Amino acid sequence: LLIGLLLVPEPAAARVYMTVERALQTVFPPPQRAERRTLYLDDERVRRAEDASGVRVEARVVSYYVGESDGRVSGYAYLDTHLVRTLPETVMVVVAPEGALLRIDVLSFDEPEDYLPTSRWLQQFEGRSLQDLGAGRGIRTLSGPTLSSRAVTQAARRVLALHRLFVAAPPPAPEKPSAGRP
Repeated sequence: LLIGLLLVPEPAAARVYMTVERALQTVFPPPQRAERRTLYLDDERVRRAEDASGVRVEARVVSYYVGESDGRVSGYAYLDTHLVRTLPETVMVVVAPEGALLRIDVLSFDEPEDYLPTSRWLQQFEGRSLQDLGAGRGIRTLSGPTLSSRAVTQAARRVLALHRLFVAAPPPAPEKPSAGRP
């Protein structure tokens, strides 16, 4: 009986690597400030985001933070919680004002530690856009934690699509020459 009890694996404990507050302070240090905003998604917005990202969008309410300093936007931080294998992970995906990824940080990870993506692996997302995250586009997979690498890549695609479609200011329209000019 004792041997049977020793062989039963202990359930994985949730690990919080960084609180949201600490993560925001890291990304938007003083004198910057981060303002929380909320994006509400109806069926049409979900469909558009899924079409643009190529991944499922399950959340209908998306919280994000806008970092500002001296009245200028310094970046956007999105929290994405998703299942890796059978347990959740929360990542913070930070987007630059021009729309490229600045960084991705794992805030909490409930799967076994062996499946946790390394900070070195996460660095390959820096400077990438939605178009850069397609299949075969330079994001190395992880041997072993394949599901973790897929989950993080999908989170990045989801966030970049939501950002581009519903948060980022549309680019200014090009000026049209007036009728009197050649």
